Order: sequence, then C-alpha cells, then structure tokens
Amino acid sequence: MNKTLEVEVWSDIVCPWCAIGKRRLEMAIAKLPDKDAVRVRWRSFELDPSAPAVREEDNVTHLAKKYGRTKSEALAMMQRVVDTAAADGLDLKLSSARSGNTFDGHRVLHLAAEKGVQAAVKDRFMRGYMTEGLAIGDHEVLVRLASEAGLDAEEVRAVLSSDRYAKEVRADEETARELGIRGVPFFVLAGKYAVSGAQPADVLLSALEEAFSAQ
Repeated sequence: MNKTLEVEVWSDIVCPWCAIGKRRLEMAIAKLPDKDAVRVRWRSFELDPSAPAVREEDNVTHLAKKYGRTKSEALAMMQRVVDTAAADGLDLKLSSARSGNTFDGHRVLHLAAEKGVQAAVKDRFMRGYMTEGLAIGDHEVLVRLASEAGLDAEEVRAVLSSDRYAKEVRADEETARELGIRGVPFFVLAGKYAVSGAQPADVLLSALEEAFSAQ
C-alpha cells in the first residue's frame, strides 16, 4: 500500500489514560506492514482549563476533592491506573505528580509539530509529569523538557513569553467540541473513523487496518 494514513489524537499532557493510549497506539502501529505510512498528529485538549499554572495541593488531595472521595479511595483509584499502565510498560507515579494548567504545554507541542519532534516532546512532557513529579505548568520545566526532546530552548522560551500558537490550541479545542469529544484520548483515523478511549492495542490495530483498507 502506497498510502499515508493520518491519525489525529486529542489528549492532555496530565491525563494518564492518554499516556496509556499513546503507548497502545504505538504498539498497534508497530504491527502494521506499512507502519512508516502512518502520520500521527497530537491535538490539544485541556481536561481542566481553569487550573492554575501550578496547583499547590498534592495530587491525591486534589483527586479526592474532585470526585468526593477519601484520600485512601483516591489513592486506590490512582493505583488501578498505575497497574494498568505498568502492564503496557509505563512507570507512572501519579500520587507525586504536580498538576497544573496545560495550555502552555499544548502551545509548545504545536511548535514541536512544526519541527517534526511532536511525539518526542509529548512523551517527555508526560514522563516529566507522571513519572518524575515535575510541575508541568512551570515555564522553565517546559523549556527543559522540550529541549531534552529536541527543541531549541530559546525558541521554546520565546514561544512561552508570547501568545504564539494560542489560536492553534483553541482551534483544536473547538474542533473537539464540534466532534462531541468529552473525554480523552480520542482518535480520528483518516479524518472519518473515530475511536474513543485508551482501547487495547489490538482494537486500535483493527481500526488502523480498516482505515487503511478504506482509503
């Protein structure tokens, strides 16, 4: 097949199910005969647009308040996600994650897309937040992580000190609303096949194969 398959994924940097979905998508793509013909574009989605740049309370307390649970119940919820992620080879430490606003992180991901390193920057942001306990809304954290993943630190800093890519982030979010996306990850294959949630790799593989064959 001499075709290119475009895959768009709406997800958030602070979403552990998005990290799991990303890993499963990569596993599915790796099984395709034409895996090099798949082009993945990561679209912006904010789970909590009203979040402060850096949330001061710990993640367990925040989750307990958000869902009306005790801290022990919130920890148990987190552990179930951690265990699921571990089965896919991800080492998440959600209880020590430092959440915050992800709008600026998404702006940097648009820069990364232009430079051809979006997947690497996305990975680095997620690992920094979910495994290393870094404050993902802090500009200097974003600069360091993005530069480690292939972007020029000064260019990232310049983006963060401006409103560059703000329109692009808002456009992604508006498209998500038009598509009725309320939860992430959300995959759109070839502009017309939708898969919602962090589905197993085999489910994603079947969807990819179907999208390929329909082109």
